[in-house]
Amino acid sequence: MPSAPVRVILPGMLRDLVGGVAEIEVESPSDSQTVAELLDRAFSEHRVLDGKVRDERGQIRRHVKVFVNGEDATRGEGVAAPVPAGARVHIINAVSGG
Repeated sequence: MPSAPVRVILPGMLRDLVGGVAEIEVESPSDSQTVAELLDRAFSEHRVLDGKVRDERGQIRRHVKVFVNGEDATRGEGVAAPVPAGARVHIINAVSGG
């Protein structure tokens, strides 16, 4: 029986880069994967997103937050954080100002 897909929800700024796509559904090959594995799959058809979310080392950029089922993965394990089947993953651009 296949695992439930993970839903990656994109912020407005990133949606504009991929023709208005608000959500990417990612089939998972197992019951759990890491944030890095999920982003590899999610961005395979949308390569422009990868450079906006991850740096050249594959880490989440400092102005981006990734939430897995409401938990901030960027504060914990980062790209090594587990993503269970059926999860909702939100990518958020941090807002700063002065």
